[in-house]
Amino acid sequence: MMKRLLISLFAAFAFAGAAQASEGGYPLDKFPLEKMQDIAALQNGAKLFVNYCLNCHSAQYMRYNRMREIGLNEDQIKQNLLFTGQKVGETMQVALDPKQAKGWFGGTPPDLSVIARSRASGAGSGADYLYTYLRTFYRDDTRPTGWNNLVFPNVGMPNVLWELQGQHAARFVEQKDAHEEGASVHRFAGFETLSPGKLSEHDYDEAVADLVAYLQWMGEPVQQDRVRVGVWVLIFLALFTFIAWRLNAAYWKDVK
Repeated sequence: MMKRLLISLFAAFAFAGAAQASEGGYPLDKFPLEKMQDIAALQNGAKLFVNYCLNCHSAQYMRYNRMREIGLNEDQIKQNLLFTGQKVGETMQVALDPKQAKGWFGGTPPDLSVIARSRASGAGSGADYLYTYLRTFYRDDTRPTGWNNLVFPNVGMPNVLWELQGQHAARFVEQKDAHEEGASVHRFAGFETLSPGKLSEHDYDEAVADLVAYLQWMGEPVQQDRVRVGVWVLIFLALFTFIAWRLNAAYWKDVK
């Protein structure tokens, strides 16, 4: 019975690993994790989120006043991050009509409170996904919005950051499929700049990293405290394990 159970567990893990390995799609770039420790980056990400994302996407599980935890005081939040009529203790809601949004974009824009956590997969973390996604938009006249995306093909969302990034066209080439004789696949071959943005490529990547850092933080504002407490818990458990081991040895040393 135990042998069959172990075989079943091994087969399940092997199947899961094979499924992850066979995942297709555009490879994800690594999000720079040091941004999570950079208060200035988180504050800039909050500003970008309010200015570019909060027009369509809500964050209904996040209150404005929680941004005090990333170094912003109440006056800064009111003056720079609040729209007319909103209060600092309210959640981040939008006035966009869901019916109109569905007609414009083909679906209601999702709430972004935990978007960074929900996009994690075998290909990478949710932050990796968002960091790559926001940097791989390209012009596509066949799409209703005029935009497409390498990470999310046929996406309904336009590139809201195009003024910062500029406009790019994607080049694709036909290559033989190594797995199927006589078949060909559509391969991405790079971007071509159609018009420059307000930011250089490096500065735009930094801005996107700041925005993703804020989205990652917003999904779990206490994550830094959790990690810090977790380190002390592990140290305590290691110390307690050593003490328990020595007590056990002392207790049994005279028992024959």
